[in-house]
This record gives sequence, structure tokens and C-alpha cells, in this order.
Amino acid sequence: QVQLVESGGGLVQAGGSLRLSCAASGSIVSINAMGWCRQAPGKQRELVARIISGSTTMYAESVKGRFTISRDNAKNTVYLQMNSLAPEDTAVYYCNADLYVSQFTLPRIFWGQGTQVTVSS
Repeated sequence: QVQLVESGGGLVQAGGSLRLSCAASGSIVSINAMGWCRQAPGKQRELVARIISGSTTMYAESVKGRFTISRDNAKNTVYLQMNSLAPEDTAVYYCNADLYVSQFTLPRIFWGQGTQVTVSS
């Protein structure tokens, strides 16, 4: 019904940059917020960044000043520009979207399948 497809992950050296993209498609009426979480091996999934309709953003302390989240509402797409990457940023990054599939139901959260980001030292 709704799909979130991520792209842009990969292997990069410490200090490098990557840009993640996530496109939402399907039966979408409107999107409240989109964001990124990540999960490193042996650790819990954690919030990385979130952007609410409009331009309100929030970031985890560990990525502030290095990562930038943005959104193209016309394309239902969210981006995560990651600069000054460090080995501790290595994780599977998951996109999520808080959206309406109907004007008669409450919003639901959908997740992408995840994309691997590996930062070598």
C-alpha cells in the first residue's frame, strides 16, 4: 500500500560524505513527518534526524552540525546529507514516514528496508 525505498548507502572513509534518499510512494494522502533512524550491531535503533511538515527539524546530539535532513514535499522524498562521517556512524539507516493513507483514519508510521552505511577508519 505504502512503500519507502532508500538509496545512497555505501562504504566511505572517515571524514567523507554520503547522501541518503528515501522516496515514499503508494496510497498517500499527506505526510506529517519523515525521518531517519539507525541501528548499529548490538545496539538499539536510535533517532538520527526528523523533519516535520514545513521545515522544522531535529537531530540527535551526536550528528548535529554534521548531518542535514531535508525534504521535497512534491516528491514525497526525504534526504540525509552526512558529512564528516566517523566510524561510529556505521549502521543500517532506516527511513520512516508518519503519514495518512486516508482522510478517515489516524496517521501511521511506515519504515523503509534500511540501507547500510559503513565508515572505515
